[in-house]
Amino acid sequence: MERTRLGLVPLVDPEVIERYRALVARRAERVPLQYLTGVSSMGDIDLQVGPGVFVPRPETELLFAWALAFLEGHPAHPPVILDLCAGTGALALALANARPDAIVHAVELDPAALAWTRRNAEARANEGDTPITLHQGDVTDRSLLTELEGKVDIVVSNPPYIPEGAELDPEVADFDPHLALFGGPDGLSVITPMVSNIARWLKIGGALAIEHDDTNGGQVAALLRERRVFGEVAEHPDLAGKPRFVVARRVATEAEAARGH
Repeated sequence: MERTRLGLVPLVDPEVIERYRALVARRAERVPLQYLTGVSSMGDIDLQVGPGVFVPRPETELLFAWALAFLEGHPAHPPVILDLCAGTGALALALANARPDAIVHAVELDPAALAWTRRNAEARANEGDTPITLHQGDVTDRSLLTELEGKVDIVVSNPPYIPEGAELDPEVADFDPHLALFGGPDGLSVITPMVSNIARWLKIGGALAIEHDDTNGGQVAALLRERRVFGEVAEHPDLAGKPRFVVARRVATEAEAARGH
Protein backbone atom coordinates (compact mmCIF):
# COMPACT_ATOMS: atom_id res chain seq x y z
CA MET A 1 0.00 0.00 0.00
CA GLU A 2 1.24 3.46 -0.84
CA ARG A 3 2.38 5.53 2.14
CA THR A 4 0.15 8.36 1.04
CA ARG A 5 -2.92 6.16 1.58
CA LEU A 6 -2.05 4.84 5.05
CA GLY A 7 -4.00 7.65 6.69
CA LEU A 8 -7.17 6.38 5.02
CA VAL A 9 -6.98 2.97 6.72
CA PRO A 10 -8.83 2.87 10.07
CA LEU A 11 -6.45 1.86 12.86
CA VAL A 12 -9.30 0.61 15.05
CA ASP A 13 -12.40 -1.31 14.01
CA PRO A 14 -15.43 1.04 14.03
CA GLU A 15 -17.31 -1.48 16.19
CA VAL A 16 -14.56 -1.27 18.81
CA ILE A 17 -14.75 2.51 18.75
CA GLU A 18 -18.51 2.40 19.35
CA ARG A 19 -18.10 -0.03 22.24
CA TYR A 20 -15.42 2.20 23.73
CA ARG A 21 -17.65 5.27 23.46
CA ALA A 22 -20.49 3.37 25.12
CA LEU A 23 -18.22 2.41 28.02
CA VAL A 24 -17.03 5.99 28.41
CA ALA A 25 -20.64 7.17 28.49
CA ARG A 26 -21.54 4.66 31.20
CA ARG A 27 -18.48 5.63 33.23
CA ALA A 28 -19.57 9.27 32.92
CA GLU A 29 -22.82 8.14 34.57
CA ARG A 30 -20.64 7.02 37.52
CA VAL A 31 -20.98 3.30 36.86
CA PRO A 32 -17.96 1.72 38.65
CA LEU A 33 -15.07 0.90 36.34
CA GLN A 34 -15.00 -2.65 37.72
CA TYR A 35 -18.63 -3.15 36.68
CA LEU A 36 -17.70 -2.09 33.15
CA THR A 37 -14.69 -4.41 32.92
CA GLY A 38 -16.31 -7.15 35.01
CA VAL A 39 -13.04 -7.63 36.87
CA SER A 40 -11.43 -6.64 40.16
CA SER A 41 -8.40 -8.11 41.92
CA MET A 42 -6.86 -9.10 45.23
CA GLY A 43 -3.32 -10.30 45.72
CA ASP A 44 -2.32 -12.26 42.62
CA ILE A 45 -5.82 -13.17 41.46
CA ASP A 46 -8.55 -11.61 39.36
CA LEU A 47 -12.16 -11.71 40.51
CA GLN A 48 -15.41 -11.45 38.61
CA VAL A 49 -17.61 -8.59 39.82
CA GLY A 50 -20.92 -7.05 38.86
CA PRO A 51 -24.31 -5.94 40.19
CA GLY A 52 -25.17 -7.50 43.52
CA VAL A 53 -21.71 -7.71 45.05
CA PHE A 54 -19.34 -5.29 46.79
CA VAL A 55 -16.33 -4.31 44.67
CA PRO A 56 -13.04 -5.07 46.51
CA ARG A 57 -11.00 -1.96 47.32
CA PRO A 58 -7.21 -1.43 47.13
CA GLU A 59 -7.19 -0.67 50.88
CA THR A 60 -8.06 -4.28 51.63
CA GLU A 61 -4.80 -5.37 49.99
CA LEU A 62 -3.05 -4.14 53.15
CA LEU A 63 -5.18 -6.39 55.34
CA PHE A 64 -4.48 -9.28 52.97
CA ALA A 65 -0.73 -8.63 53.17
CA TRP A 66 -0.87 -8.54 56.98
CA ALA A 67 -2.78 -11.83 57.10
CA LEU A 68 -0.31 -13.48 54.76
CA ALA A 69 2.64 -12.28 56.84
CA PHE A 70 0.98 -13.60 60.00
CA LEU A 71 0.48 -17.02 58.41
CA GLU A 72 4.10 -17.15 57.29
CA GLY A 73 5.18 -16.81 60.92
CA HIS A 74 2.46 -19.05 62.35
CA PRO A 75 3.36 -22.74 62.80
CA ALA A 76 -0.03 -24.29 61.96
CA HIS A 77 0.04 -27.05 59.33
CA PRO A 78 -2.33 -26.76 57.63
CA PRO A 79 -3.54 -23.31 58.67
CA VAL A 80 -7.30 -22.81 58.94
CA ILE A 81 -8.57 -19.49 57.57
CA LEU A 82 -12.04 -17.99 57.98
CA ASP A 83 -13.25 -15.05 55.86
CA LEU A 84 -16.37 -13.33 57.20
CA CYS A 85 -18.65 -11.23 54.95
CA ALA A 86 -16.79 -12.66 51.97
CA GLY A 87 -18.55 -10.85 49.11
CA THR A 88 -16.63 -11.74 45.94
CA GLY A 89 -14.47 -14.07 48.03
CA ALA A 90 -11.52 -11.73 47.53
CA LEU A 91 -9.71 -12.36 50.82
CA ALA A 92 -10.52 -16.06 51.06
CA LEU A 93 -9.52 -16.80 47.48
CA ALA A 94 -6.39 -14.63 47.51
CA LEU A 95 -5.22 -16.37 50.67
CA ALA A 96 -6.04 -19.80 49.22
CA ASN A 97 -4.00 -18.86 46.15
CA ALA A 98 -1.04 -17.68 48.23
CA ARG A 99 -1.28 -20.58 50.70
CA PRO A 100 -2.35 -23.72 48.83
CA ASP A 101 -1.78 -25.72 52.01
CA ALA A 102 -4.52 -23.82 53.87
CA ILE A 103 -8.05 -24.91 54.71
CA VAL A 104 -10.20 -21.89 53.86
CA HIS A 105 -13.80 -21.17 54.84
CA ALA A 106 -15.82 -18.17 53.63
CA VAL A 107 -19.14 -16.87 55.01
CA GLU A 108 -21.60 -14.63 53.16
CA LEU A 109 -25.18 -13.77 54.10
CA ASP A 110 -26.57 -12.19 50.93
CA PRO A 111 -27.65 -14.79 48.31
CA ALA A 112 -26.82 -12.44 45.43
CA ALA A 113 -23.30 -11.84 46.74
CA LEU A 114 -22.85 -15.53 47.54
CA ALA A 115 -23.54 -16.33 43.88
CA TRP A 116 -20.50 -14.20 43.01
CA THR A 117 -18.44 -15.88 45.75
CA ARG A 118 -19.32 -19.27 44.30
CA ARG A 119 -18.59 -18.15 40.75
CA ASN A 120 -15.15 -16.89 41.72
CA ALA A 121 -14.41 -19.93 43.87
CA GLU A 122 -15.22 -22.24 40.98
CA ALA A 123 -13.07 -20.18 38.62
CA ARG A 124 -10.09 -20.29 40.98
CA ALA A 125 -10.49 -24.02 41.56
CA ASN A 126 -10.50 -24.52 37.79
CA GLU A 127 -7.22 -22.58 37.70
CA GLY A 128 -5.73 -25.09 40.13
CA ASP A 129 -6.11 -23.24 43.44
CA THR A 130 -7.11 -25.16 46.55
CA PRO A 131 -10.94 -25.20 46.73
CA ILE A 132 -12.52 -23.25 49.58
CA THR A 133 -15.64 -24.10 51.59
CA LEU A 134 -18.55 -21.65 51.31
CA HIS A 135 -21.18 -21.05 53.98
CA GLN A 136 -24.31 -18.92 53.76
CA GLY A 137 -24.93 -17.40 57.16
CA ASP A 138 -25.09 -14.41 59.47
CA VAL A 139 -21.71 -13.68 61.07
CA THR A 140 -23.50 -12.31 64.16
CA ASP A 141 -25.38 -15.61 64.74
CA ARG A 142 -24.07 -17.38 67.85
CA SER A 143 -24.96 -20.77 66.36
CA LEU A 144 -22.92 -20.22 63.19
CA LEU A 145 -20.12 -22.71 62.47
CA THR A 146 -19.99 -24.35 65.88
CA GLU A 147 -17.87 -27.06 64.26
CA LEU A 148 -15.03 -24.54 63.87
CA GLU A 149 -14.87 -23.48 67.53
CA GLY A 150 -11.25 -23.33 68.66
CA LYS A 151 -9.97 -24.52 65.28
CA VAL A 152 -9.30 -21.34 63.27
CA ASP A 153 -5.82 -19.83 62.94
CA ILE A 154 -6.85 -16.51 61.44
CA VAL A 155 -10.13 -14.68 60.84
CA VAL A 156 -10.22 -11.93 58.22
CA SER A 157 -13.19 -9.69 57.57
CA ASN A 158 -14.23 -6.69 55.51
CA PRO A 159 -17.71 -6.36 57.04
CA PRO A 160 -20.42 -3.72 56.51
CA TYR A 161 -19.01 -0.81 58.51
CA ILE A 162 -20.10 2.53 57.08
CA PRO A 163 -22.31 4.52 59.50
CA GLU A 164 -25.85 5.04 58.21
CA GLY A 165 -26.29 8.47 56.65
CA ALA A 166 -22.67 8.89 55.59
CA GLU A 167 -22.15 10.72 52.30
CA LEU A 168 -20.80 8.41 49.61
CA ASP A 169 -19.67 8.76 46.01
CA PRO A 170 -22.30 7.67 43.46
CA GLU A 171 -20.14 4.70 42.45
CA VAL A 172 -20.59 3.37 45.98
CA ALA A 173 -24.04 4.62 47.01
CA ASP A 174 -25.77 3.70 43.76
CA PHE A 175 -24.08 0.40 42.93
CA ASP A 176 -22.57 -1.43 45.92
CA PRO A 177 -25.21 -3.44 47.82
CA HIS A 178 -26.61 -1.60 50.84
CA LEU A 179 -26.23 -4.76 52.93
CA ALA A 180 -22.49 -4.82 52.22
CA LEU A 181 -21.95 -1.15 53.08
CA PHE A 182 -23.78 -0.03 56.18
CA GLY A 183 -23.16 -1.14 59.75
CA GLY A 184 -25.90 0.69 61.61
CA PRO A 185 -25.85 4.21 63.09
CA ASP A 186 -22.26 3.92 64.34
CA GLY A 187 -20.93 1.43 61.79
CA LEU A 188 -20.47 -1.23 64.47
CA SER A 189 -23.75 -3.17 64.40
CA VAL A 190 -22.09 -6.10 62.62
CA ILE A 191 -18.58 -5.82 64.04
CA THR A 192 -19.57 -5.82 67.73
CA PRO A 193 -21.46 -9.14 67.81
CA MET A 194 -19.11 -10.64 65.21
CA VAL A 195 -16.18 -10.18 67.61
CA SER A 196 -17.83 -12.51 70.13
CA ASN A 197 -18.07 -15.22 67.50
CA ILE A 198 -14.48 -14.68 66.42
CA ALA A 199 -13.36 -15.28 70.00
CA ARG A 200 -14.89 -18.75 70.01
CA TRP A 201 -13.62 -19.71 66.54
CA LEU A 202 -9.99 -18.75 67.06
CA LYS A 203 -7.37 -21.06 68.48
CA ILE A 204 -5.28 -19.71 71.33
CA GLY A 205 -2.53 -17.80 69.52
CA GLY A 206 -4.69 -17.27 66.46
CA ALA A 207 -5.28 -13.81 64.99
CA LEU A 208 -7.99 -11.59 63.57
CA ALA A 209 -7.90 -8.71 61.11
CA ILE A 210 -11.03 -6.57 60.72
CA GLU A 211 -11.44 -3.68 58.31
CA HIS A 212 -13.46 -0.70 59.62
CA ASP A 213 -14.57 2.83 58.84
CA ASP A 214 -11.89 5.47 59.31
CA THR A 215 -14.08 7.20 61.89
CA ASN A 216 -14.29 4.27 64.31
CA GLY A 217 -10.86 2.67 64.38
CA GLY A 218 -10.35 3.59 68.01
CA GLN A 219 -13.73 2.13 68.91
CA VAL A 220 -13.00 -1.22 67.27
CA ALA A 221 -9.61 -1.42 68.98
CA ALA A 222 -11.24 -0.54 72.31
CA LEU A 223 -13.88 -3.20 71.74
CA LEU A 224 -11.14 -5.81 71.42
CA ARG A 225 -9.08 -4.53 74.34
CA GLU A 226 -12.12 -4.71 76.62
CA ARG A 227 -12.29 -8.46 76.13
CA ARG A 228 -9.90 -10.63 78.09
CA VAL A 229 -9.62 -13.08 75.22
CA PHE A 230 -7.73 -10.68 72.92
CA GLY A 231 -4.23 -9.27 73.20
CA GLU A 232 -1.64 -7.52 71.01
CA VAL A 233 -4.36 -5.23 69.62
CA ALA A 234 -2.94 -2.94 66.95
CA GLU A 235 -4.42 -0.40 64.54
CA HIS A 236 -3.26 -0.12 60.92
CA PRO A 237 -3.72 2.75 58.42
CA ASP A 238 -4.85 2.54 54.82
CA LEU A 239 -3.09 3.88 51.72
CA ALA A 240 -4.20 7.42 52.63
CA GLY A 241 -2.92 7.14 56.20
CA LYS A 242 -6.41 6.84 57.72
CA PRO A 243 -7.23 4.18 60.34
CA ARG A 244 -8.50 1.20 58.34
CA PHE A 245 -8.08 -2.17 60.03
CA VAL A 246 -7.43 -3.61 63.47
CA VAL A 247 -5.58 -6.81 64.33
CA ALA A 248 -5.37 -8.82 67.54
CA ARG A 249 -4.29 -12.21 68.89
CA ARG A 250 -6.47 -14.70 70.74
CA VAL A 251 -5.06 -15.20 74.23
CA ALA A 252 -6.02 -17.71 76.89
CA THR A 253 -8.23 -16.62 79.76
CA GLU A 254 -7.21 -17.71 83.26
CA ALA A 255 -9.72 -20.55 83.08
CA GLU A 256 -8.43 -21.70 79.69
CA ALA A 257 -4.84 -21.50 80.89
CA ALA A 258 -5.69 -23.50 84.01
CA ARG A 259 -7.08 -26.37 81.96
CA GLY A 260 -4.32 -26.17 79.36
CA HIS A 261 -6.51 -24.36 76.82
